[in-house]
Amino acid sequence: MTTSPPLSRLTLAAYAAPALPGAMLLLPLYVHLPVLYADTLGLGLTLVGGLLFVARLWDMLTDPLIGVWSDRIHTRWGRRKPWLLAGLPLCMLAAVMLFLPPDGSGGLWLLGWTMALYLGATMIQIPYLAWGAELSSDYHQRTRIAGWREAAGVIGTLFAAALPALFGDNSRAGIGTIGIAVAVLLPLCVLLALRHVPAGHAGTPQRLDLAGLKAVWRNGPFRRLLLAWLLNGIANGLPATLVLLYVSHVLQAPADFAGLVLLIYFGAGIAAVPLWLKLAQRHGKHRVWIGAMLWNCVVFAGVPLLGAGDTLLFLAISLLTGLCLGADLALPPAMQADVVDLDTARTRRQRAGLFFAIWGMATKLALAAAVGLAFPLLDLAGFSADGGNDGAALFALAALYALAPVGFKLAAILLMRRYPITPDRQRRLHQRIARRI
Repeated sequence: MTTSPPLSRLTLAAYAAPALPGAMLLLPLYVHLPVLYADTLGLGLTLVGGLLFVARLWDMLTDPLIGVWSDRIHTRWGRRKPWLLAGLPLCMLAAVMLFLPPDGSGGLWLLGWTMALYLGATMIQIPYLAWGAELSSDYHQRTRIAGWREAAGVIGTLFAAALPALFGDNSRAGIGTIGIAVAVLLPLCVLLALRHVPAGHAGTPQRLDLAGLKAVWRNGPFRRLLLAWLLNGIANGLPATLVLLYVSHVLQAPADFAGLVLLIYFGAGIAAVPLWLKLAQRHGKHRVWIGAMLWNCVVFAGVPLLGAGDTLLFLAISLLTGLCLGADLALPPAMQADVVDLDTARTRRQRAGLFFAIWGMATKLALAAAVGLAFPLLDLAGFSADGGNDGAALFALAALYALAPVGFKLAAILLMRRYPITPDRQRRLHQRIARRI
C-alpha cells in the first residue's frame, strides 16, 4: 500500500454529492417528523418517541450485516459502489411515503416506513463511508475527504431547514417537499459519484469471523473514539430533537423563527469547515475536536438562563455553537479511517465496512437515545406540547435541551484527552502496512 496522490476538487465534490440528499433526511427525522406525527396526526409524544426508538434498534441491527457484506463482495466496480445503487429505490420510495403521510396514518405507518427508510439509507451510507476511507491513505487527505463530505451534508441540512420555512410553519406540505426533493436529488448525486469517483483501495474480500470481531474489540483507540462519538452524538441529538419545542414554549417565538435558527446554525458550520481543516492539519484532529467541544460547552451552558423574548441572544448562541459544527462532523469520521489502519497493520485485514458499520450503529444509538429519552422524560415532568406548562416543566425542557448535552460533551472530552493516534503514528502505521500487505 502506498500513500495516495491528492484527489482533485472535482473528485472530492463528486464523492461528497450523495451526502447532500442523505443529510436532508436526518433533520426532519429528528426535528420535524416527531412533531408532525405526535401533534398534527395525534399519536402523542410518548408513542412517537417509542416507535422511533424501535425503528432505530432495527436500523442498528442492519448496520453490521451491510458493513460485512460490503467487505465481502468483489465486483468489477469495487466493493462499495453496487451497494449505493441497490439502496436507491427503497430509500426514495420510503422517503416519499414517510414524509407525505395520508390522513389517518397511525403508528404502524410511521414504524414501517421509518424502518424501510433506515434500511435503504444503511445500504447507501455504510458502504459510502467505507468508500471514503479507502480513497486515500494519507492522514491529512482523509480530513479533506471527510470535510468535503460533511460540508455537503450541512448544505443538505440547510435545504431541509429552509423548505418547511418557505411554507411559513412546520406544515405537512413543507415536510412533504423534503421527501420529494430527496427522491429527486438522491439518484442524481449517487450516479454522479459512481461515475466520477474511483473505487479506492479495498484489498481482498473479508469474512466476518470471531477473530475479526475480537480484533475490532481489542482496538483501543477505536473503542475510545467510538464511545466519545456516542456521547457526543447524544449531546447533539437532544437539542436537534427538542429545538422546535424549546423555541415555541421557552422563547415563545413564532414558528418560522426555528427555521432561522437552523439556517444560522448550519450556515455557520459550513463557513467554519475550512478553518477546522487548517487547525487539524497543524494541531491534529483529536486536539482540535476537543477544543471545539469545549467551546460548545461554554457557550451552550448559558441557554437555560434565557426566557421569553430572548431571541437575539439565542441567535448569537446558535451562531457561536454552529461554528463548531464543522469540526464535530468532519474530524471524528476522519479519525475513524485512521483506527481502521491500526487494525490493518495488526491483522493484515481490511475491514473498513465492519468498522464503519459499528460506527453507524453508535451514531444511530445516540440519536435513538436522544429521541427515546427526551419525549418520555418531558411527559414525566408534566410538559405538554399544547402549552399551559408551569415553570418546572419549562425548566425540564431547557435542561434536556442544553444542560444534559453539556454533560455528555464533557464526558466525551475526558475520553479523547489520551487519544493516541497522531499524524506521526499514522505515518508509521502506513509504513508497517506497506511492508506487510
